[in-house]
Amino acid sequence: MSGHSKWATIKHKKGALDAKRGKIFTRLIKEITIAAKGGGGDPDGNPRLRGAIAAAKAENMPADNIKRAIQKGTGELEGASYEEMTYEGYGPGGVAILVDVLTDNKNRAASEIRHAFGKNGGNLGSPGSVAHMFTKKGVILVGKDAANEEKLTEVVLDAGADDMSDEGEYFEILTSPKEFDLVLEAVKKAGIETGSAEVTMVASTYTKLEGNTATAMQRLLDAIEDLDDTQNVYSNFEMDEESVTA
Repeated sequence: MSGHSKWATIKHKKGALDAKRGKIFTRLIKEITIAAKGGGGDPDGNPRLRGAIAAAKAENMPADNIKRAIQKGTGELEGASYEEMTYEGYGPGGVAILVDVLTDNKNRAASEIRHAFGKNGGNLGSPGSVAHMFTKKGVILVGKDAANEEKLTEVVLDAGADDMSDEGEYFEILTSPKEFDLVLEAVKKAGIETGSAEVTMVASTYTKLEGNTATAMQRLLDAIEDLDDTQNVYSNFEMDEESVTA
């Protein structure tokens, strides 16, 4: 179980400091709505909705907001009609980037994504150009002050986790999407508090950037994250933690 520092972990800690709650709520509501639209309003039979609700509760979203988002998805309440799209591209240093978009205006979303890439040293790629470099995985982060490594390793591997690695201040647990709920439940049953838990896209290889190139890459990712239609941003960007800018 080798250790390695990834942008996902760094971004999580950076995001905990500068996240804008209003934007987080908007993204979570859109995700709940489209999850309910695609798989129904019962979280027990809709894994995507179950995950979206768990993420919303983790951000202390009021139950009424969650309920209304589900009802908009199922058609019980009137709401905007969102479309899902994924954009693929490259950033400074050849870093691969995937951008998940939920939008009620495809033309606006495409224009804003293209502008963000072009203005910040990146370029859009064709469909399939970088997607093959990423795999959907469950990722659970546990602070080192929250668990003993030996105990945590035993708990997660017995529950079906794929791997656990040392990420500095955190242990990072990887699972298949199918086993994610079981592993997370086992961690909670063991009385271990998680820093974050989500099903996300994990890169097969990482590109380490330094200096001005790393700064430019951070700027591009921030520009994409700031777009209203952006739902998730994934990259294979790796950098030293001390290089993260506020």
